[in-house]
This record gives sequence, C-alpha cells and structure tokens, in this order.
Amino acid sequence: MTLSSFEEFLKSLQAHPLIHPKISKNAYVPLDLSIHNKELDSVDVSSSKALEAYIWNHLKSNNAKVAFGGYLEQRGIYNRSDYFNTNKPEEERNIHLGLDLWIEAGTAVYAPLEGKVHSFNNNTNYGDYGPTLILEHHIENETFFTLYGHLSLTSIQSLKVGVEVKQGQRIATLGTAEVNGDYAPHLHFQIIRDIQNYKGDYPGVSNRLDLEFYKTNCPDPNLLLKLD
Repeated sequence: MTLSSFEEFLKSLQAHPLIHPKISKNAYVPLDLSIHNKELDSVDVSSSKALEAYIWNHLKSNNAKVAFGGYLEQRGIYNRSDYFNTNKPEEERNIHLGLDLWIEAGTAVYAPLEGKVHSFNNNTNYGDYGPTLILEHHIENETFFTLYGHLSLTSIQSLKVGVEVKQGQRIATLGTAEVNGDYAPHLHFQIIRDIQNYKGDYPGVSNRLDLEFYKTNCPDPNLLLKLD
C-alpha cells in the first residue's frame, strides 16, 4: 500500500479516544513545543518541572484539559540529552515523529483499535520513553503498529506478548517524570508501518538525514485520532 493509500486508510478508521471520551475534543488545545515558539525562549525546557509549569499554564489559560501536537516538530528539548546528539549537527535527532497528549500522571490510556501486544520495555536512557508499549494491528488485510511511550511502570509489569487487546480497552496509565524519561507527564503516540526488528522501542525522534524514511514509515497520528 502506498503512503497516500495508507493515510486514507487511517482516515477511514473509527478510533476510540486515547484518553477517556468523557473529555470532549472541545477540551483539547494545540501545543507548540517547536524551536519556533518564542514563548519557550524564557522557559528552561531542560527542566521537566519548568516545562510542566508552562504546559499547565497553557492548559489553564485556554480552559483546556489536554494539550496535543508535536508531529514533525523540530524541538530544542532534546538538546539536553546525549542520547539524541552527536558531534555532527546533521545527525542530531530533534524532529518529533509522534503526537503527544499532555495531561497529568496517572491518566488512563485506552486502545484506539483492536490488536495485540507486540512488545514492551522500560527504555531508561535520559530523555527516552521510559515504560513503553507497542501494539500490533491487523485490520482490513493491513498490518501496522502503534507505540505508547512515557507510561507508568505498573503499565508494563504484567503484560504478555501476544495478548489480545480490544478497542477501547484500558491499556496503561501515564508515568511521572521520575520514570518517563524526565518529562512533564504525557503520552507519546506513534503509528509505525514497518516495525523492522524493534521490540519495546522504536525511534520517536529523527534527524534531517533520515526524515524522509520516517515520514513514510510513521505517518501523522492525527489522521487516525482526528483531534482537529
């Protein structure tokens, strides 16, 4: 299936909300964490507490409960971690490949589609996902994967590979900065067409050199979620 066909396929699916549907889409607000957001010039984005304060203020000022966004954003937040950086600027990974939902720790996460547990892992590099779950989906003869990062430790403690997951089933809760890679609490959600040989992990941030591949392999999650 071509990328454009797969994107149309995603649009055609009726996904269950990742966060409880009692929170209506009217309570969601876009959030820009790119290097182009001048408001962040006065925020220490290397501090999870400072970034959390900025996000909660953004929610409050917009009378919202969930902030979302980030697909293909070039972000400065990754500069703090050697995990994303090299000595070559063109190899620096700072382009975000998923969609983030920013809401308090402990918030439940629900499966958008039916599937099964592909893999899970606690990715403990500084600035990494922390506890991570990947689901495998087989829908209309199409196979693809969804990744859920920055979860709580309890979310992955009793998981088993291959276990079936129903659409709308509670699959995880969000972790605190202490376990989620040192970020303000949020969910990183990513669609992956070819998981390659990854298990419990998959790149969520790209450099410029690899971006065209990842744009094809990881299309915009909002095609499925339809948040705006």
